[in-house]
Amino acid sequence: MGQNSQKIMVGYRKDHVLINRWTAGMPEAGCDEAGRGCLAGPVYAAAVILPEDVSIPLLNDSKKLSARQRNELRAVIESVALAWAVASVSPRDIDRMNILQASILAMHRALDRLAFPPSGILVDGNRFRPYRNIPHRCEVRGDARYACIAAASILAKTHRDEYMETIHRDFPSYQWHRNRGYPTAEHREALMRYGLTPHHRRSFRLLPDPLLFH
Repeated sequence: MGQNSQKIMVGYRKDHVLINRWTAGMPEAGCDEAGRGCLAGPVYAAAVILPEDVSIPLLNDSKKLSARQRNELRAVIESVALAWAVASVSPRDIDRMNILQASILAMHRALDRLAFPPSGILVDGNRFRPYRNIPHRCEVRGDARYACIAAASILAKTHRDEYMETIHRDFPSYQWHRNRGYPTAEHREALMRYGLTPHHRRSFRLLPDPLLFH
């Protein structure tokens, strides 16, 4: 990171600094996904381009924030971002292509929906496929280092949580409004009692005995 790279102070901790640019002066998009480890529901991804000098109090990796903080930050991010977009890939397509490829596809779809193309892409994690010949950089734990990735993690998480609350109304026994499709004890107990729904990922090991659903 060059000496001219911009940094922003945010309010999660006094010593917590999020870097806002890989290359100063360029509109870069941060990308992150949510729901990769779930048994049910789509995988979501977001792409966010923030102003270079933006300061958003409490901005951080979505996993380190409460649900209330994430929802408050979602409204702020969507208001101040130069561009943002959210996209998803269905459980059926996850089963067809595997969760890694589905997560990358969701990021590409989010990038497709941005109001304008970024000059560079910052991706949380260590795997990505090139997108439209735009330079990209993978950053392990990037959501704790880059403001645009942290913002993307919050949008992906909150939009996915909202979707899971919606489908919970049709399948209340699985408690998706609480577990969001993750492999909790209550979710697996419901699977044993009621079986699969159209929202479950059949390629995942839903229960310790994979023969239960074959």
